Amino acid sequence: MITESVLIYSLTALFCIAVVWFYIRKGKSDSNITLQKIEIAQQEGRFEPLSLHPFIDLNACIGSGACIKACPEQDILGLVHGKATVINATNCIGHGACFHACPVEAISLRIGTEKRGVELPHVNQNYETNVKGLYIAGELGGMGLIKNSVEQGKLAIENLAKHGKPSKEGILDLAIIGAGPAGISASLTAKKLGLSFVTLEQDSLGGTVFTFPRSKVVMTNPMDLPLYGKVKLFDTSKQELLNIWNDALGKNNIAIQENTKVESIVPMMNDTFKLVSTDGKEIIANHVLIAIGRRGSPCKLNIPGEESTKVAYRLLEPERIEGKKIIVVGGGDSAVESAMLLMDKNEVLLSYRKEQFARIKAKNSQNIEEAIKKNKLKVAFNSELLKINEQEVIIKLDDANPKGTAVPNDLVYIFIGGELPTQFLQNVGIQITKRFGQIVKKH
Repeated sequence: MITESVLIYSLTALFCIAVVWFYIRKGKSDSNITLQKIEIAQQEGRFEPLSLHPFIDLNACIGSGACIKACPEQDILGLVHGKATVINATNCIGHGACFHACPVEAISLRIGTEKRGVELPHVNQNYETNVKGLYIAGELGGMGLIKNSVEQGKLAIENLAKHGKPSKEGILDLAIIGAGPAGISASLTAKKLGLSFVTLEQDSLGGTVFTFPRSKVVMTNPMDLPLYGKVKLFDTSKQELLNIWNDALGKNNIAIQENTKVESIVPMMNDTFKLVSTDGKEIIANHVLIAIGRRGSPCKLNIPGEESTKVAYRLLEPERIEGKKIIVVGGGDSAVESAMLLMDKNEVLLSYRKEQFARIKAKNSQNIEEAIKKNKLKVAFNSELLKINEQEVIIKLDDANPKGTAVPNDLVYIFIGGELPTQFLQNVGIQITKRFGQIVKKH
């Protein structure tokens, strides 16, 4: 006869076995799902990281999944056989939430891989390059996260101020190139420290952030702006962020010289620098902070008619554009997002030279597939824009007609990446080295 205590023990044992069985079964299912995602990422070119990315020490990883839950982006990390793994490395923006969340310090952030190196300028712990008096902060130095860029801009100015030179008439203490997160923070810090300075931006306030479509959400964390205070941010739109920066600059009477591209930086005999802009203006400064993005200038198609005023390389206010026939060129996130922002009020054709989208975020891939099915926009793969005329464009849609087809057109948006400012830096004497799997952040 089975006693009550034996029955309880038996039921408890069966329950434990069932829990373990369910856990193992779920683990296998999760592993298979992750492996399928990795296979898709490899096929679409999103598995191999392009720059900053998480590196997982499999010997230390306990498979808690804390890193996966902490990551604000989609499908960057997953679990395979109880260990964390990277899935869509190209989508990583390097905010570091994963390595902060890991309970066993199994994650570090790295630049480049063993196979693919990333070219970065030489910068020491004070953000000074090998050229004395010339500093770099922000994305160009390898750390593109807004919060990190803001912190670097502040620290760079504080460091150079410690080695300041006596002010002279006609010579500024500092010239800041770039009005993105690092440049804005640097400007506020320079004002706080009483330095004479100028901030130059080749486009508009916000730098790279300002080139995002207006509704794009910026994933960031609380940041501390000099002379402004702590700003709590999480899911903040680009426009909201720009409003904060405008407010901070306005309250401190700081004016940014927009639409001023610096063509060259010339080290002078008296340890100063001469900056020459494309419009011929010259500025002399004791120190220079370069706070531009890795993609200094937008890449161009170099085709007839590209100089037309109806051609643009950024989308500023899509909500104000309606009733137009628009060509969007490119196959990355910027091109896809811009096309979808314009499609509801306009007739949009997205032209991409390859046979499928590469390295776009999973959510963008899903959304554009749905838009195509609903005939909200047209996509021409394996196509090439040949010429831009006033009321039409000539586009090669297939090999059967190499001279191209005339398509009615009002506006052209080109999103095909940007040119790395490598030559610009090397002309000043800044050393550029290729980094292979270099650790940038670790607990």
